[in-house]
Amino acid sequence: MNLKKPKFWDYKKPNLNAYLLFPIAILINVIKIFFQISKKETFNIKTICIGNFYLGGTGKTSLCIKINKLLNNKNIKSCFIKKFYKNQIDEQKLLKKNGKLFLSSKRIDAIKMAESQNYDIAILDDGLQDKTIKYDLSFVCFNNKNWIGNGMTLPAGPLRENFKNIRNYDHIFLNGNLENIDYLTKEIYKITTKINIHIGKYEPVNLGEFCKKKKYLVFSGIGNHQTFLSMLKECGLEVIKDFEFSDHHLYTKNDINKILNEASDLKCEIITTEKDFLRLKDFDKSRIKVMKSELKILDENKLVKSII
Repeated sequence: MNLKKPKFWDYKKPNLNAYLLFPIAILINVIKIFFQISKKETFNIKTICIGNFYLGGTGKTSLCIKINKLLNNKNIKSCFIKKFYKNQIDEQKLLKKNGKLFLSSKRIDAIKMAESQNYDIAILDDGLQDKTIKYDLSFVCFNNKNWIGNGMTLPAGPLRENFKNIRNYDHIFLNGNLENIDYLTKEIYKITTKINIHIGKYEPVNLGEFCKKKKYLVFSGIGNHQTFLSMLKECGLEVIKDFEFSDHHLYTKNDINKILNEASDLKCEIITTEKDFLRLKDFDKSRIKVMKSELKILDENKLVKSII
């Protein structure tokens, strides 16, 4: 079961709930220090970790797919690495559609499989907090809208580690629809000026399949629902209703019936993401359209150069 994140996580400042949970957050961070692993595994294959601080919805998978495509265009043999989680089948399917995926309950084992098959670069979807591996490069992804939420670590806030820890990483990737770029850049440079900042924007790849004269109901169970909505509206589509589910939500027949009935009442068409569509199983999907999107990297050449 996937739980929706608490609303107070995304408040600009911590509220009473956050402060009540703050002692637990401190305890978790202290435990992490005690269980730090001194020796990390290294590999002959080059490893690139695409991770995040903010829990969910930062565009890690989209960036993995884009980097893999850019490397393949340069005849570099790259692949995806992902730790197996039962509730992330949608992301696993999406990665498999876009390249070779090595999947295992232990990331180290998956990397060794890629190494044995002579891949040049392993792109890890998530794993920034996996301290058993010494990565050659690491990218910390942030969504421009969610940013760092209330700025506190779990469970008081949405962060897996303290924001000041960005100074320990190579690259930051700001992901979304170009919102708040100047402000976010200034906030990053307050911590460190030695980190590379890259910027990405979502662009639809099948916009021609949608009529701008029609009205739409939108639903998704992804970590960045508002970014998806923003992209659709920027493209000129009229969204009159939307449903936001938890990240990796497993849809039920009741969920789909509610969406179909609501769309019928409003006399509008239905849009969802490619990731959500992969989770609809055997439900009636005939009335549900998929808006496919691709991540455009504004400083593409700089990013590729930093990798190769």
